[in-house]
Amino acid sequence: MQIQINYGDIESSDALTEHVETSVHHAVSHFEDQVTRVEVHLRDDKQKRKGPDDKRCLIEARIAGKQPLAVEARAREIYKAVTEAAGKMGRAVGRQVEKRTT
Repeated sequence: MQIQINYGDIESSDALTEHVETSVHHAVSHFEDQVTRVEVHLRDDKQKRKGPDDKRCLIEARIAGKQPLAVEARAREIYKAVTEAAGKMGRAVGRQVEKRTT
């Protein structure tokens, strides 16, 4: 499974990269044989202004033979947005895979 991270206007760091990769892998590892690629898009919607839920994480997953799935989470901190989006993606992929097998 390939994980691609697009930082947009969020400053990249080794710690953030590791958090994204760990969160995404943990969320979809049960379906790793069916997920071909995951793209993670990180944004700061308000850039220089601080406010509630101004960090955004959009995750797109491509499942073999299916349309891509996309989920989004917003939070005050980018790490929290990533964690929430990864959880949503894990549930979405699980539902999609269950549909395929039933």
